[in-house]
Amino acid sequence: MQHQSTNTERRPIRRIVIAGGGTAGWMAAAALSKTLGKNLDIKLIESDEIGTVGVGEATIPTLLTFHSLLELNEQEFMAATNATFKLGISFENWRNVNEDYIHSFGMTGTDHWTAGFQHFWHKGRERRLATDYGDYCLELKAAQERRFAHLPNNGLNYAYHLDASRYAQYLRSFSEKFGTQRIEGKIAEVKTDPVSGDIRSLRLESGDEIEGDLFIDCTGFRSLLIGQTLGVEYENWNHWLFNDSAVAVQTASVSDAVPYTRSIARDAGWQWRIGLQNRVGNGHVFSSRYMDDETATRVLMANVEGEALVQPRVIKFTPGQRKQVWKKNCVAIGLSSGFLEPIESTSIHLIQRGIIRLMQMFPTNGIFQSDIDEYNKQANYEIEHIRDFIILHYKVTNRYDTPYWQACKDLDIPESLRHRIELFRETGRVFRIPNELFAENSWVQVMLGQGIMPLQHHQTADLMGDAELAHFLDSIKSHVHKVAMQLPSHQAYVEQYCRAPM
Repeated sequence: MQHQSTNTERRPIRRIVIAGGGTAGWMAAAALSKTLGKNLDIKLIESDEIGTVGVGEATIPTLLTFHSLLELNEQEFMAATNATFKLGISFENWRNVNEDYIHSFGMTGTDHWTAGFQHFWHKGRERRLATDYGDYCLELKAAQERRFAHLPNNGLNYAYHLDASRYAQYLRSFSEKFGTQRIEGKIAEVKTDPVSGDIRSLRLESGDEIEGDLFIDCTGFRSLLIGQTLGVEYENWNHWLFNDSAVAVQTASVSDAVPYTRSIARDAGWQWRIGLQNRVGNGHVFSSRYMDDETATRVLMANVEGEALVQPRVIKFTPGQRKQVWKKNCVAIGLSSGFLEPIESTSIHLIQRGIIRLMQMFPTNGIFQSDIDEYNKQANYEIEHIRDFIILHYKVTNRYDTPYWQACKDLDIPESLRHRIELFRETGRVFRIPNELFAENSWVQVMLGQGIMPLQHHQTADLMGDAELAHFLDSIKSHVHKVAMQLPSHQAYVEQYCRAPM
């Protein structure tokens, strides 16, 4: 019996079946067909009747890496998806009501090998030689000025705002060129091997049966393969992340699109506003413990600009992750593997990481448990670091004005996050953990932005006299200001570079 099971596991992997389309399914199809497609038979099953969540409109700079792997033409992709540029996220009312800051991409100032720039800035604040931390970051200054252009040597770090449904359509036509076959239909049954427990085939409502060697679960929150069929449990993180609902609506544009995502804190959650070329994406992420759907919808509709283009719709989710995202011959990518919440635009990034990791560990000659274990370990490690970064936004706040914010402030947080907050508060130090998504500058910007001012700075900063420190800080600030003010307006640049066909 054992011998038979091992043979099944070692079957060469040639037939890939992707269950579900949407952003996750078509990103997986695009990457696999472009890089490994000559050796594989790739089928994607999706139903026109099943809608996708389709509101993941904000991305982070790692998507540029994915696109370079696919060799996509940026102008063509942006025009096809109504995309605009994104330099960061504006957090409004988060530290306190009427207090705002921006978490931008890129670097702030210049680091020394012994200490990050924040130490020199901190010393400058003490001596009244430094202005706002954001004044030393080009991406942040350009965002504030609503300007954008491509600079030589990737001099400006950016991502995109895009129409997620159009992005899936764009990647579909890309994947089909590389041989991915799309099969229209609803999955009626997932058939497993009685001996090994592996998934053998998917039976559609039409009666057709699609067999495969490796199955990728992109069925969204339903998690039809890895959850419902293979029984992998879901680890619920709602004791740390209270938000479990979102209401989303699209509105007509009434002003120029800005090159940053707006995140506006509300009484029991926060609202996003994302400007695309042809419309604005809006949503209200909230906790059902502190607000009902009707009130949340009313709050959103009272705080949008422009006419609603669709009816608002409520999306329910459970923050957390699957305890395994690869089990037997099934890998979960996207919402089927877990979901945190959209605050730092990490959903598409986690899809991308899952796909890249699968390609790095692709089981060409059969599936080995050691690969599965390593994949799951890396996936878990990655999402936990992102989870901690997201919890930070809620825990560190001066807001105490509603029961929701009181509960956030009183939150009992993971030990891993507690250490990072205390380290920064006491010493100003931030150390990046290998392979984690958010670099030191992200942690510094958010911790300062949310109201933590370190008690001290590194002694290296004390080696500079006032004149030297003032010159150091002023030269960075004036360079940032000069470059930012030479950039064209974001709106003008988008219209000239990648205007979408109307």
